Amino acid sequence: MNTNYTEQKPGLFTAIAVMTLVSGITNLFWGFIASATALSTFVGIVCLPITILPTILGVFEIIYAAKLLSVQPQPVQPSQSIAVFQILTFLFGNIFSMVVGILALIFYNDLSVREYFARINGKVIIAPVSTPAPITPAPSVESQVEELSAPVDFTTPEPTVEPEKPKRIRKIAGK
Repeated sequence: MNTNYTEQKPGLFTAIAVMTLVSGITNLFWGFIASATALSTFVGIVCLPITILPTILGVFEIIYAAKLLSVQPQPVQPSQSIAVFQILTFLFGNIFSMVVGILALIFYNDLSVREYFARINGKVIIAPVSTPAPITPAPSVESQVEELSAPVDFTTPEPTVEPEKPKRIRKIAGK
């Protein structure tokens, strides 16, 4: 585990954590209001399990954000599933959470965020290094002359390869 707690978190990492926390609180209230509204009708009582889903997502978001915001970094992976569920909250009318989910997915792909996640998880990321292509020396004129002056045997024909037969497509009867 990483014992260097003075390491700065990237700004986008902190933004993900704060946005997820605010979205979690919003989803908690959104779910409570939807559930309370659903309890006022018989159809709403039948649909109550559906109205509880934003509340459950809100709890998971708050727990995840607390892990991200902790002073001592905890090993945690980028939660793309939470971001996808945040995007799906537009079905419940929660546009704010949808925007947070889209931004979280974008921020997870940032190089500094990926490197920070790798560091707190104890993984080593090997950055791609752009090396120049190896320089091959040009063939000398003498070797080209030798290749051209080599005897060519015109008596033996080159082997020929027969092309494959095209596959037939079966037709369905009645169409």
